[in-house]
Amino acid sequence: MVLISASSPLISPFSFPSRKKPLVASPTVPRTRESSPQFQFPSRTLRPTPLRTLKCLSRRQSTEEFERLFSNLNQATMKREPGSVTSGIFLVTGTTVGAGILAIPAVTQEAGFLASAITCILCWIYMVVTGLLIAEVNVNTMCELGSGGVSLVSMATRTLGKLGVQTACLSYIFIHYALLVAYVARSSEILTNSFGIPLWESATLFSLVFGGICYFGSQRVIGAINGCLVFGIIVSFTFLVGVASGELQWNSLLQAHFEAIPQSIPIIALAFVYQNVVPVLCTNLEGNLSKVRTAIVFGTAVPLVLFLIWDAVILGTIPNLNTSSSDVSDPLELLRSNNGIVGPIVEAFSFLAIATSYIGFVLGLSDFVSDLLKLPSGQSKPLPYLLTLLPPLVLSLLDPEIFFKALDFAGTYGVLVLFGVLPAAMAWSERYLDASQSPRLPPLVPGGKLTLSIVLGGALVVIFSEIYKDVINQ
Repeated sequence: MVLISASSPLISPFSFPSRKKPLVASPTVPRTRESSPQFQFPSRTLRPTPLRTLKCLSRRQSTEEFERLFSNLNQATMKREPGSVTSGIFLVTGTTVGAGILAIPAVTQEAGFLASAITCILCWIYMVVTGLLIAEVNVNTMCELGSGGVSLVSMATRTLGKLGVQTACLSYIFIHYALLVAYVARSSEILTNSFGIPLWESATLFSLVFGGICYFGSQRVIGAINGCLVFGIIVSFTFLVGVASGELQWNSLLQAHFEAIPQSIPIIALAFVYQNVVPVLCTNLEGNLSKVRTAIVFGTAVPLVLFLIWDAVILGTIPNLNTSSSDVSDPLELLRSNNGIVGPIVEAFSFLAIATSYIGFVLGLSDFVSDLLKLPSGQSKPLPYLLTLLPPLVLSLLDPEIFFKALDFAGTYGVLVLFGVLPAAMAWSERYLDASQSPRLPPLVPGGKLTLSIVLGGALVVIFSEIYKDVINQ
C-alpha cells in the first residue's frame, strides 16, 4: 500500500477543478462516465495550480519526488501502478515505426536524400509540436472531467463544440481503420509467405494474438512486449542497413531537388503518426507533463534517426537518381532484386514494425471507441475491442487494395486535419477563447499565437495545395 504525504499543505491529487466551480471540488467525485472508482477520494479546497510535488512513502520508507494528477490503481489489488517513461517511449516509438518507413524512399527518391532529410526533420518537429498540443489539451480536459482515459472526443467537445467533434470522429475513424486494414493485410501476407498457411488464418492469427495482448495485457506487460518488439526492429534494421550499405555511393547523398519536396510531405507526415496514443500515454503517466514531454520527444527521435539512415542507405544505392520518377523502380524492390539476402530481413523488419504500430493503433482506437460509447474508463470492455479488431480483419480479407489506395488520401487529408489542424485549433480555443476561470496547466509548446498559427497554416497550405493539384490533374 502506498501512503502519500505532501511537503506542503495537502491538495488532493485525485480531485480536479470543475468548470462551474473552478476552485472548489465536490466532497466526493461521483461515479459517472468521466470519473472511475479510483478517483473517489475526499478533497479539499483547490488552489489554481492542479499539480503538486508529492512525497511517496512505501513500506520500506523510501521516498520519491513526483508530480501527478492522479494515481493509476489496479482495481484487483488496489495498488498503484505508475506508468514508466521507458514504456511510454517504447509505445511512441513502436507506434511511429510502422510500414510507412518502407514507403519513404519511394516518395523521396525524386527529391534526393539531402532535400528529403531536411523535410523529415521539419516534419518531425511539426509532429512533435502537434503531439505536445494534444497532450496539453488532454491533461487539461482530465482536470475538468476528473478522469483519465480522455480521448479526442472529449477534447474536441470541450474546446471546439459539435463541428469539431464531428470532424475529429470522422478523421480519426477513417485513418485508424484504413491503417489497421493495411497492417493486417501486410502482416497476413508475410505470415502466409513464411509459413504457407492460408491468408485468412494468418490474418485471424495476427489479429487474435496482438489484439489479445492489448485487451488482456497490463501496462507493464504491453510495455515489455513493445520493448522487445522495438529491440527486434533495431536489430533487424541494423542487419538490413549493414547488408544494403555495401554498395552505398556517398556522392548520391548530396542530391537535392527541392521542387519535388511537396509531393513527399503527406507520406512522411503519415510515417510520423503517433498522436493517437498520446491520450493513452497521458493516462498511463498520470498526467505528469514532464514525463509525457520526455516520452514524446525521445519516442519520436528514435524513428527520425531510423528514417534518415534508412533513406540514406536506400537512396545511396540507386544509380541515375536524376532520372524521372516514372522511369525509376521502387527502390526497395530494386534492392531486393539485386540482393537475395535482403528479402527475408525486410520481411522480419516489416512484420515487427507493423506489430508495434498495430498495438499502438488498437490501444488508441479502442480508447476512442470507449469514450465515444460513454463506457466507464479504467476498465477493459470487450465491445470497444471487438469494434476495433473485427472490421479491419474482415475488410483486409475482402479487398485490401481499395484501402491501400485510401492510405494516400488519409495521409494527405486525414492526418493533416486530425493531427495538424485540430490540435492547433483546440489549443487556440482553450488558451484564448475559453472565458471560464478554470485553472490550466502551463503550455507545453511555447510561442503563443505565432506557433499555433504556423502549425495551423502549415497543415492548411499542404491540404489546399493537394486539392488544387488533384483538380488540375483531372
